[in-house]
Amino acid sequence: MEFSWIDQAVFIIYGLVIISIGLYVSRGKGQTSEDYFLAGKTLPWWAIGASLIAANISAEQFIGMSGSGFAIGLAIASYEWMAALTLIIVGKFFLPIFINKGLYTIPEFIEKRYSTNLKTILAIFWIALFIFVNLTSVLYLGATALDTIMGAGDGGLFYYSIIGLALFAAAYSLYGGLSAVAWTDVIQVVLLVIGGLITTGFALHYLAEGEGIFAGMKMVYEQVPQKFSMILSKGEIITPDGRDAWWDLPGLAVLLGGMWVANLYYWGFNQYIIQRTLAAKSLGEAQKGIVLAAFLKLIIPIIVVLPGIIAFVMNSDAAGNITAASADPSFFSATGRVINDNAAPWLITSFVPVGLKGLVLAALAAAIVSSLASMLNSTATIFTMDIYKPFFAKKGGSEKKLVTVGRLSASLALVIAVILAPQLQNLGQVFQYIQEYTGIVSPGILAVFMMGLFWKKSTNNAAIWGVLISMPIAAYFKVGPNEWSDSPLFVVLPFMNQMMWTWVLTMIVMVIISLIENKGQNHEKGIPLTKSLFATSPAFNISSIIILLLLTMLYGLFW
Repeated sequence: MEFSWIDQAVFIIYGLVIISIGLYVSRGKGQTSEDYFLAGKTLPWWAIGASLIAANISAEQFIGMSGSGFAIGLAIASYEWMAALTLIIVGKFFLPIFINKGLYTIPEFIEKRYSTNLKTILAIFWIALFIFVNLTSVLYLGATALDTIMGAGDGGLFYYSIIGLALFAAAYSLYGGLSAVAWTDVIQVVLLVIGGLITTGFALHYLAEGEGIFAGMKMVYEQVPQKFSMILSKGEIITPDGRDAWWDLPGLAVLLGGMWVANLYYWGFNQYIIQRTLAAKSLGEAQKGIVLAAFLKLIIPIIVVLPGIIAFVMNSDAAGNITAASADPSFFSATGRVINDNAAPWLITSFVPVGLKGLVLAALAAAIVSSLASMLNSTATIFTMDIYKPFFAKKGGSEKKLVTVGRLSASLALVIAVILAPQLQNLGQVFQYIQEYTGIVSPGILAVFMMGLFWKKSTNNAAIWGVLISMPIAAYFKVGPNEWSDSPLFVVLPFMNQMMWTWVLTMIVMVIISLIENKGQNHEKGIPLTKSLFATSPAFNISSIIILLLLTMLYGLFW
């Protein structure tokens, strides 16, 4: 089913509308660093909630998580559903401290709690992570999807798509800053939800041979009930490439173990996520936005995981295997490797009709571009406020110069990511790649923040050693599962368990160093915690209880 002129027109109109709105809402703004990096601290709750989801749901989820749905099943949705509970925790216990301190950036918290040196180290780390992992992976996945849907899937449009997506994101985000990013996100998140539902709906309707969506859903569940297991046992799910899915999602660890490390780090201390809450009108508005995002996370698996399971059913043989005889050729590389991440692009190409395909493609572009824009803005914020301003800016330098530096740093980051993105072409499940390699550094960073927030005795030297020692600890665990490492000196653990143990061991090291250094006394920069600081509104509390009940029901249903 080709990409018709009608689809092209819909896609072009979408692009023009987003760019126009981005430039319109940011007119006359961006003259000060607060305007450019924090939208003048004027964002209402509904814009914050929508922007949180738009920044989060990118090609990494739209394509990568559908690929993991194809390979593993619904169990990968734990990243989404447990994120809903994580958001509630962030809203109640983290945001009050961040907003009370008037932060621009997450590294700024490190300076206020520990030291300028540690802040600078972590600021450089985050800039590198955004450029070399986040921006590159989003560009790669997005370009792969566009090449599959708009072209022949042979790579003919791949490089053009990378450049096009980069220019699209730059067109409004570099000029308008967070205002342009957040307000366009409101439209983007509506579009990506509608586009995702259209893809899922048409695929289910086709599978049920016209008998309806619910009949299609019943058929999917009956054919691959194992794909709807949330808590995996060892050997329960074998992916198309022969890997035991338990190594990616090891049983109860998704509820009680390393999933918390991934989610708390991502939602609580990730600049391009938390930045829109720092731009809220007030703490109350930020918390209401967090709740909205938590509710939206509960439905996201319908549009990012279920399509992958549907694609698996359509391409597997009677025994439930993906073979060259049963599957579409697009699911196999030239070397015969199964390309899990082609699930969503294949569904869109095969089953979404002319006209609506342009809308679905616009939704996919919305997911990609909104995340790119958020990452660019956050990279610029950290570089400008945490590196340029304290070390290179002249005293009394103009706010206009800070904004200019922000735009230039974001532009450079984007150019680097465009050059590096094609290097990811040899990976299988890109979503898992991102989780695993972020998981090497996230436990140590999380330990430093958690100890800094909630333990007044934690010292600067303990934090520095915590960051440094977490790397070799994580590397030790990472070596364990490698086939060549059968030495009894190494422990073989799934990467999620590796993250949990790295986090725990890092905190133990920090506790020991802090107690020795300060002889059990509170650190001078320890944060005083009071009951009133964490007081939340009745609406927040009731919403949180409802989300917890819904989560309990979902896990009870698909255990």
